[in-house]
Amino acid sequence: MTVPGYDELVVAAMAAPHEGWDFEWVAGRCEGSEPSWSYRDLARAHVAGADRLLDMDTGGGELLASLGPLPPRTWATEGWPPNISVARRRLEPLGVTVVPVPDKDRLPLPDASVGLVLNRHGSLAAHEVRRVLRPGGVLLTQQVGSEDCADLNQALGAPPAHAPDSWTLRTASVELSAAGLRLTLMREEHPVLTFYDIGAVIYHLRVVAWQIPDFSVERYDASLRRLHQRISAEGRINVHAHRFLIAAERPIPSAG
Repeated sequence: MTVPGYDELVVAAMAAPHEGWDFEWVAGRCEGSEPSWSYRDLARAHVAGADRLLDMDTGGGELLASLGPLPPRTWATEGWPPNISVARRRLEPLGVTVVPVPDKDRLPLPDASVGLVLNRHGSLAAHEVRRVLRPGGVLLTQQVGSEDCADLNQALGAPPAHAPDSWTLRTASVELSAAGLRLTLMREEHPVLTFYDIGAVIYHLRVVAWQIPDFSVERYDASLRRLHQRISAEGRINVHAHRFLIAAERPIPSAG
């Protein structure tokens, strides 16, 4: 079998379609980044007992659709316009109301209107989460930390995506506590993410556009070619993801 060269891998990665939050194109060419816990299993357990659910930054609705049966009143918010139509096609047949969010710091739902907020890798406005949760309501969130794939930026000579330690379990916990939520579960890990060819790296950087905001194959041509040579010699490149998990609840006011 002929091993694809650099130019062939680049052309294929740049031409590959992507819709919603689907990484099927890199299946077998990129793997890892999942922490030891299963956010999907934790979310499914919470959904089973919920009657009013909000999924923040749902992407194309891929994860939410997999958690069914969903509560009779379920909303999903999404701020990136190309994803909204994708999410509606997938979620509206399941009874979900998909709501565009032009302002990530304002949720378009009434006060104390939901019992469960799910947020996987989405923007997290702590005071807004508390506002829409009813007393006793629960937030379950898995976040991408500020150290995510920092070694990929380093390998390509790109600036860091975020300031070091700017978004971690500690900083998020402080924000949620300050908003009046009681933290019930906290975990943080740096799982390995492995790329097996430079095409998978390029596709990843196309989809996760905030990793290297000024990325283009032309701008990073020399660095990409060096990384391609390294992957060809070593068979892979390992970088470290950054994930943390928080469950929190809005306290029920004490009587009297």
